[in-house]
Amino acid sequence: MKKIIQLYRDNAGREKRPVNIVRNQGEASLYIYDVIDPYWGVGAVQVIDAITQAGNADVLHVYINSPGGDVFEGRAIMAALARFQGKTIAHIDSLCASAATSIALACNEVEMSEGAFFMIHNASCLAWGDKSELREQADVLQKIEGAIVADYIAKTGKTEEEIVSWMDAETWFSASEALDNGFVDRVTSAPADRAKASNVWNLAAYSKAPANIAAPVPPAKETPAAPTNVAPAEPVEQPEPSAPEGARMAQANKNRLALALAA
Repeated sequence: MKKIIQLYRDNAGREKRPVNIVRNQGEASLYIYDVIDPYWGVGAVQVIDAITQAGNADVLHVYINSPGGDVFEGRAIMAALARFQGKTIAHIDSLCASAATSIALACNEVEMSEGAFFMIHNASCLAWGDKSELREQADVLQKIEGAIVADYIAKTGKTEEEIVSWMDAETWFSASEALDNGFVDRVTSAPADRAKASNVWNLAAYSKAPANIAAPVPPAKETPAAPTNVAPAEPVEQPEPSAPEGARMAQANKNRLALALAA
């Protein structure tokens, strides 16, 4: 299965959170916490609509936790960020991979939380056809990668050879490595009262995801509070059945009573 389809399918069951703008005086914030795709996750139209809602805010904060997705949706989001009149700051909260990295680098400043990861790799696609059509598709992928490489060079100042080598190897940068190599401008420490960055994505589509984040961390389940002010259910008298059916019926009545008391 191709990586992009596997990525979509692996994460399709996640609850989708809407892309909304949060205004606070002269600043606005939006959250891109999903796969970058109009059907499987969050699309460019949703993000652009949210950016429009930011209006004339002086600063737009873009919070990112995404395993990547559709490169063209990502580039549309990049263009919208470039058109924004105020200052844009990307905050890599947990994972910024693949197409999400270009969105982050489209902002004026990029900061990354300790424990987060930044991943770059080669573009991929689904392809079908004869040898000529497949060669043509490979040429298109190379052009797409050329645009991505140019973005990385512009941000980091690295050579084309270095960037291409990292992409060929599917390179996962820690926060300090991303800073050292120029992909981000600063690394932020999580406040004492905030949990450290943790992975919530299924990353099976990527062959070199670090072992400590390859498997998603399931969200903590809240223990439901015990019911209060619940009147005990009245037991219902039943005729005495004969054994062994009687034993089964008696146990069923006990079960129903227990469920009524807990309701």
